[in-house]
Amino acid sequence: MQAQRNSHIWPWLGLAAAILVADQVIKQWIVAVYQLGDSTFVTSFFNIVRVHNSGAAFSFLAGASGWQRWFFTAVGVGASVFIVWMLRSHPGQKLFAFALACILGGALGNVIDRLWHSYVVDYLDFHWPFLAGLFPGGHFPSFNLADIAISVGAVALILDEILRVRRSRRPS
Repeated sequence: MQAQRNSHIWPWLGLAAAILVADQVIKQWIVAVYQLGDSTFVTSFFNIVRVHNSGAAFSFLAGASGWQRWFFTAVGVGASVFIVWMLRSHPGQKLFAFALACILGGALGNVIDRLWHSYVVDYLDFHWPFLAGLFPGGHFPSFNLADIAISVGAVALILDEILRVRRSRRPS
């Protein structure tokens, strides 16, 4: 029984690995082609850039003295271990496992950056005038594929919980 349950984890680990590899390939290309601060205009609301984020989401704690690198690395590694444990426990819950796999791939992608570079490489820059009141020049904080995967995973986790609650409220 345990071996069969563990065999169902591999597609989810494969998805996480695909996200991780794609994220790292894109980041390596950005680092090879762009200098820090370089930007390429793509559309009136989107640029490809090279930004270094030594903090977390929205550059949270980016200005700290360097301890945040190890703190966020430890959080990412700890979350990854917990996610693998959860995947082993619930591989048949498809939406839940999809969410966890997305978060796992994204978290490990950013952990690798922190270990390799001491910062996370971000490259997607969206900007709209209506954001000017919230962000300088209307530029949403730059992000990367790992961040997208983590966000998709978080939305999928919320959706999975909403659906689970709805199912539990249905009369039998």
